[in-house]
Amino acid sequence: MRDRIFLSAPHMSGNELKYIEKVFESNYIAPLGEYVNKFEASVENYTGTKNALAVTSGTAAIHLALRVLGIGQGDDVLASTFTFIGSINAILYQNANPVFIDSDEESWNLSPKLLNKYLCKCEKKPKALILTHLYGMSADIEKIAEICKLHGVYLIEDAAESLGATYNGKYTGTFGDFGIYSFNGNKILTTSGGGMLVSDNKEWIERAKFYSTQAKEPFVHYEHKEYGYNYRMSNILAAIGVAQMEVIEERISKKRKIFEWYEEYLGDIDEVNFMPEIENSRGNRWLTAMTFTKSDPLEIMQALEKVNVESRPLWKPMHMQPLFKDAKSHVDGTSENLYKKGLCVASSTIMTKDEVQMICDIIRENLEK
Repeated sequence: MRDRIFLSAPHMSGNELKYIEKVFESNYIAPLGEYVNKFEASVENYTGTKNALAVTSGTAAIHLALRVLGIGQGDDVLASTFTFIGSINAILYQNANPVFIDSDEESWNLSPKLLNKYLCKCEKKPKALILTHLYGMSADIEKIAEICKLHGVYLIEDAAESLGATYNGKYTGTFGDFGIYSFNGNKILTTSGGGMLVSDNKEWIERAKFYSTQAKEPFVHYEHKEYGYNYRMSNILAAIGVAQMEVIEERISKKRKIFEWYEEYLGDIDEVNFMPEIENSRGNRWLTAMTFTKSDPLEIMQALEKVNVESRPLWKPMHMQPLFKDAKSHVDGTSENLYKKGLCVASSTIMTKDEVQMICDIIRENLEK
């Protein structure tokens, strides 16, 4: 059987081992160190954010943002329903209540109209919104940020999937009070596991740093007035991140090229609809996502699996998850429909055009059944 084609495989730049060797030479392999500082600086320089904090995961970054903003027991936190649960778990860590907002068809991301409608009618004012930029594509973020500001709601951008995506030339993750990025194994850049919290508010990032290192007070002994977490990134993983950041634009260019190949081979089929790119934005096309008006995406997924090609359904909306059966939501069926009809196809940056064509041939054969 052919080698497996993964959904989004790691793709090294070539400098990772060189930087890791330097870390080992320094014997500073624990959390913090030269490369943690370099990694944070590289994200600051690339995105234009004023402050960045390297942590163990994107979820840890969201958790720190909620903690710094004082969100806790019984508070309502709005969130995209069409997302991965990592965006939502941190709300539960703070004993707060998730309130799910549906997507719109124009972006597949959170609907500004539904958000505003909910905020205008809700009896209990939410403290924050966790907005996900889905599959690397920007939400209508300027409008969403304006609505949050109007209603006095903190905005946390979950840009875990959208590093390098822009809206009106500004990077996702830099519109809100906080932004987060993920460097999990399947992201456009990876440190195997890791995340980044960003904000223009230096005091907030310093507070998040304090919580991320077990909330140790500035004494020679270990003094603690508050509880914290072991959330800081190791120097080794940060060394990988520095090397990965050197090729971010190359990776975005290849992801977008892969999308163009899928569009070239499947764009003439009326039944196939690709995730849209809203006006004035540039998505990183982390995953090529599509829906089918008549065919069952699970059957196409099974056909691809037979030739050792990975694919997966679109996210099952959070308001449909058993864990959140009692949670409040403001939905209109958009994300449910996308979930039932959609599929993410292999989008690894090591893929060739011939491999994309092979995948498209299998999809086309199954659509014609």
